[in-house]
Amino acid sequence: MLSQLLSWLAASGREYNLRRYIAFEQLPSQSFCKSMGRIERLLMRHFLIEDVLADIKSVTGQDVELIGPLVGGFNSGAIHVGLGPDARDAVLKVEQRTTVDQPAGVLRASRIVHHMREMGYPTPAWLGVGFSEDYVWHLTEFVDAAPALVLNDDLIEQLLRIIELQSCNGSENYDHWRYSWNLATEAHPISRLDLSETAEQCELRKSVATLPRHSTAVAALVARVRSMCTGTTPPQCAPDMVHADLNPSNVLVKDGSVVAVVDIANAGRGTRATDLVTLQWHLFDHRFDIKRQQLWVRVLDIVGWQQTAVLLATQILLQIEWRVRTGRDAMLPAVLERGHRAVDELYDFR
Repeated sequence: MLSQLLSWLAASGREYNLRRYIAFEQLPSQSFCKSMGRIERLLMRHFLIEDVLADIKSVTGQDVELIGPLVGGFNSGAIHVGLGPDARDAVLKVEQRTTVDQPAGVLRASRIVHHMREMGYPTPAWLGVGFSEDYVWHLTEFVDAAPALVLNDDLIEQLLRIIELQSCNGSENYDHWRYSWNLATEAHPISRLDLSETAEQCELRKSVATLPRHSTAVAALVARVRSMCTGTTPPQCAPDMVHADLNPSNVLVKDGSVVAVVDIANAGRGTRATDLVTLQWHLFDHRFDIKRQQLWVRVLDIVGWQQTAVLLATQILLQIEWRVRTGRDAMLPAVLERGHRAVDELYDFR
């Protein structure tokens, strides 16, 4: 695998530098890492893993054995590991550290997991967290189940009950609702960090602000979703826990039942309607027309039309931004079509 990666990198002119790092067991600089593509970031993880394993042992007091990769998020893949003398199954996620507030974020997520598990929320326990100048990591229980690649009415009903567990359970000062309002309305200057947001969120707002330059089709939808948020006032409270990425790949299913909701590292507080809107985004199939209408009613009942517009605008803007940032232009037409359709449906409820 390493030789294959080096061959690929040789064609891109970076092979010499990486061989130098391997020979001297040095860690590439952050500026070098920022220039790397996804395959090169996988190689970067090769450099970090030994340090991470040593860190895990210092935190948990147990040895860690690498077993293999798992299906994981785009930014930080999940690794199946064995923990302790009996090689108890666990899941390790490692990210390169890019902002000063990442350690605070992983500690915050750990507290949210502990709180929500006490409320009966089905998410794996976190067994440890750690960080250095170069990385952040967290270790969780292993769940023997598969992502919900295909939703059905029964799974949707289970997810709705799970989302209701988030009601009035906001426990950390990390407000996704306020951020959605900032993102959708451009109320806060793009060049400045809002006191309520992280550095990563600020960078994401800056990226979203550049979307109209991509194409006339993207610019048209961006203008449309922003116009429906004109005059919307900021939310005055943030009562609920928010998962913030409740898509089917983060829902683990076994024998027809939802057994775990994972990838909770970006969780915070706000309104659970945020996660309802995310769930709804993945139901734009004619099989789910009735379910989707029911979700509109539920979201509108929780936050009203104006704030529903804010949450939908945020969902659409972030869906577009991710495709543009990662070079997935071929997926944009479907995203734009779904975005316009969602806006049309929301206006039908006005």
